[in-house]
Amino acid sequence: MTTSEEMAPVHAFRDDALGEHDAVGLATALRRGEVGAAEVARDAARRVREVEARLHAVQTHSDVPAGPTANAGPTANGGAFAGSGVFAGVPTFVKDNTDYLGLPTGHGSASFTPRTARRHAPFARQFLSSGVTVLGKTRLPEFGFSPTTEYEGGEPVRNPWHTGYSAGGSSGGSAALVAAGAVPIAHANDGGGSIRIPAACCGLVGLKPTRGRVVANAQSRQLPLDIVSDGIVSRSVRDTAAFLAAAEAHWRNPKLPPLGLVEGPSARRLRIGFLLDSPNGVHCDPATRAAVTQTVATLERLGHVVEPVELAIDPSFTDDFLAYWGMLSFLLGLTGRTLGPDFDRRRMDGLSRGLRETYLTNWQHTAGVLRRLKRTKEAYAAGFRGLDLLLTPVLAHTTPPIGHLSPAIPYPELIERILAYVAFTPVNNVVGTPSISVPAASATDDGLPIGVMFSGRPGSERTLLEVAFALEADRPFRRIQDL
Repeated sequence: MTTSEEMAPVHAFRDDALGEHDAVGLATALRRGEVGAAEVARDAARRVREVEARLHAVQTHSDVPAGPTANAGPTANGGAFAGSGVFAGVPTFVKDNTDYLGLPTGHGSASFTPRTARRHAPFARQFLSSGVTVLGKTRLPEFGFSPTTEYEGGEPVRNPWHTGYSAGGSSGGSAALVAAGAVPIAHANDGGGSIRIPAACCGLVGLKPTRGRVVANAQSRQLPLDIVSDGIVSRSVRDTAAFLAAAEAHWRNPKLPPLGLVEGPSARRLRIGFLLDSPNGVHCDPATRAAVTQTVATLERLGHVVEPVELAIDPSFTDDFLAYWGMLSFLLGLTGRTLGPDFDRRRMDGLSRGLRETYLTNWQHTAGVLRRLKRTKEAYAAGFRGLDLLLTPVLAHTTPPIGHLSPAIPYPELIERILAYVAFTPVNNVVGTPSISVPAASATDDGLPIGVMFSGRPGSERTLLEVAFALEADRPFRRIQDL
């Protein structure tokens, strides 16, 4: 039974140094001296403590926040903040599958004892170059395999809009903190939807960049098919745009078109295709379909040409992606001692074990699986002929209650539920194309957000951001503090 406490939104917005600022707004206030860096760090820590008791989103707190506040701080006379970077002094968190100097990296797993990182991962350095102040690390499901941040033992990460529901995964801890107003932005990464899924569940903006747009993810760059991209979750489109511009200033991939800072909608009218059901045959629930059709109507009113299309993905795509997913779990079982000397694959959770065991029954088909997955880009490109963007749901049904996707559920039932939920996002990971989740105009009967997703060609982040800016300007995203 749903309790009144579960139904009450959890947020930390108040009249303090963070106020209702997004990251760009807070950094501007710091530069102008309207708030002090120490004050911001103190109030952010207080906000995190307040929501953490209900959300369980934090894995590790940093004893000494790293970033500009550790070195520069406010000026002696209370004037403008002396840090550098577009997000100088903005408090944030790093997801606990990315090494951050001085903090342990646990990958959400009970299968080993985490060791303290001796250096920053390449993406952590890129993220820090924007000027953020890192307060700690956020929770994720074991090895990021699940679309919900839940565990066989211990509290799940809960959705701040309604704590009886999932915050999504695998970047669920980051999404919960940002949606609740504890911090304006947080690190996320995406190997099958793990930026976009929690963004959809928590009413946030979540952009998975083109493969190679940011520095390569340490976990996947040596795999036969790199499916992981790093980014952030945010409450505003301009924060995501500012992050990408800052990341590009730190390092730009010469193989991709330069992006620069996208600052608003474009006057260009687009041809956008849309799907209501997944290419693999999964049908969406009525609330999700309504969110997409309402977005179609908005886009047409804004002058875009929007038409239904088909995306002829190989019928074996779902099984092949599942096999690759299983191969990742198998490889972790083989190499886990590099994470910690006490690694024991028998302590991996039910989802990880089920993926591994399923892979072992069909490992001899690995070469064919990889060959077909790599060919997906051809079908994707063919589906984009004559189109600028593709609009779809993020997920096939609305955010599930806690427990629906728990790793304690027997694997055959659990994987069936996951595949009936995560039916759209993995294609972009396999092809390497950019994709963004933005909040839809509508919500569920319980007031939970619903996300819609735009996908583009490689390197088309500018177009994705421009259309997201247009939707945000036309109808500002719902705010948890207004409920």
